[in-house]
Amino acid sequence: MYEIPFTTVVEGATSNTWNLSFHPHPSVTSKFKRCLDILGGIIGLFILAIVFIPIAIAIKLDSPGPIFFVQERYGLQGRPFYIRKFRSMVPEAEQLKYLVRNEANGLIFKNKNDFRVTRVGRFLRSTSLDELPQFWNVLIGEMSLVGTRPPTADEVAHYNQRHWQRLNVKPGLTGEWQTSGRSHVKDFEQIVDLDLQYQKKWHPLYDLLLIAKTFYILMARVGAF
Repeated sequence: MYEIPFTTVVEGATSNTWNLSFHPHPSVTSKFKRCLDILGGIIGLFILAIVFIPIAIAIKLDSPGPIFFVQERYGLQGRPFYIRKFRSMVPEAEQLKYLVRNEANGLIFKNKNDFRVTRVGRFLRSTSLDELPQFWNVLIGEMSLVGTRPPTADEVAHYNQRHWQRLNVKPGLTGEWQTSGRSHVKDFEQIVDLDLQYQKKWHPLYDLLLIAKTFYILMARVGAF
């Protein structure tokens, strides 16, 4: 039993802390998946080492502030961990969030023309280069190459029992919804549906299929991945 450490406010009323029993998903204990993650993590960090200096210089020249964006996220069974991305927004982005209209529905935030994103940041996002530092999370086992998007504290604070099922698997760099038209999926419940669909369809070979699909999307720039 894992106790969800949040007291949430839903429609003006404070809900009780969820007490949920998590059933281990087969992907969590799969040796093949873990070996694939280790291999992918090593390759990803090797690529990171090659491109780190030019990306870091570009970020610093484009706008003042740190090279990395660090944020707490929630992974398998609601366990907190920290991710690092190459910074793609202005340093004061969180304070300016109230000025940006959310074009998505539910517990996700999307705005295609978000003014907080820097010029270099738009390139990093469109190529997914901003995600490269997360290969470290994959290598040490906090994330997987394929899984669900790791949510923030603001998101999980409003989860219901169905939403928590997303975290029966490790969070991933890519996954079902990312390869199903990421930029066009703007409803959180649809994302949950896709994540739960992944859990039902999971097989080691299915992970390989989604990884191959991700490479195709990146190369073809499909769906602004």
